Amino acid sequence: MILRKLHSTVCIVGAGPAGAATSIFLSKLGIEHIIVDAATFPRDKVCGDGIDIKAVRMLNHIDPSIIPNELLQSDKYTPSFGFRFIGPNGKNNDFIYTPKAGEETRVPFFVSKRIHFDDFLIKKIDLKTADFRQATKVKTISKEGDTWKLIATDTDGELEITCKLLVGADGDHSTVLRYLGDRKINRLHYFSSIRQYWKGVEGMHEKNLLEIHFTNDLPMSYFWIFPLANGEANVGFGMTSELAKKHKVNVREAFRNIIANDSAIAHRFKNAEPIDEIQGWGIPAASLKRKVVGDGWLLVGDAASMVCPTTGEGIGTGMMTGYIAAKFIEKGIKENNFSEANLSSYTREVFKRIEPEIGKYNFSLKYPFVLNFIANHLIKDNFISQSLMKKEFARWITTCYDKEVIVDVR
Repeated sequence: MILRKLHSTVCIVGAGPAGAATSIFLSKLGIEHIIVDAATFPRDKVCGDGIDIKAVRMLNHIDPSIIPNELLQSDKYTPSFGFRFIGPNGKNNDFIYTPKAGEETRVPFFVSKRIHFDDFLIKKIDLKTADFRQATKVKTISKEGDTWKLIATDTDGELEITCKLLVGADGDHSTVLRYLGDRKINRLHYFSSIRQYWKGVEGMHEKNLLEIHFTNDLPMSYFWIFPLANGEANVGFGMTSELAKKHKVNVREAFRNIIANDSAIAHRFKNAEPIDEIQGWGIPAASLKRKVVGDGWLLVGDAASMVCPTTGEGIGTGMMTGYIAAKFIEKGIKENNFSEANLSSYTREVFKRIEPEIGKYNFSLKYPFVLNFIANHLIKDNFISQSLMKKEFARWITTCYDKEVIVDVR
């Protein structure tokens, strides 16, 4: 049987935020490519649904009009103006960003269900330069010389895709990673997480604060309540897998127990109701320092284990890796050289932006309750913590809305 055949210099496997961002930024550079995803969009993805400052910055790089003209005009994207830390005793400390007059659209965070956000991003893919194939599942990957050959299936049967550079953007369960023999889980750098949608959670802040609760007895973990439209909320709990195992914590049971019995939280769920089933997923942290580049291949997003280890946020870091990857792909094409040696600085560029968080996380692994202690201290010491956060918000907003991400491909 003669297979249908496609060829491009670049093929991206996976069209989540990291893969879609890679495609979008390649198109901005005028680089033709193929992008495939096993799903048909819109599709759901289990997640905390937080769109952090890095993701907002990448959206501004795609098009500065996205925030004011699209996200803020849609009820699918809930703007959030800060954090609420909830202490074990139920005391809150709210950190609120107040935009200056005339800068009301400079929002630091959003919350959106992934079924909406991921679909929004793939609609930004430029079909003039991107051959985008949905419902296309990669079955096998092989390499002959410097050419990759992917055998995939879609609604019309099998097809063969060949390329010179392969971008793995297919998430934690990456087919590309399995081919490379590197789909291994290190539980010290992997989080077990639970998410459930609720309606009617009481006490939500009018500024849609992202709420985080650190307990005293569950190390390297936090419980969250992230506000959505129509009185809904993304409610979840995550914990470092190795510590969950060591302390014999069942994350589903811990999640249920916090909602039902935690004195700081339970009263807010008295009249609330879940609107879907509890769903779990694993989160690969950047602290693993996975190998992200090789001869003829790059990894982005969760496939590269690029989730921020201190917050569990992966959308923004994933999109950032896509932006950086596009710059290195451009370098490879200009020099007709996709070797690991030529693209090796990709590792430096993706990790340097998250290195401080990796350092904090690895320190916390030595002292597992330190994050709980620091967070609860911030809740108690309101004056100092408010002053620090005010400066941080000002810095974040300036960086997010005014500064271009500079990538050094040398």
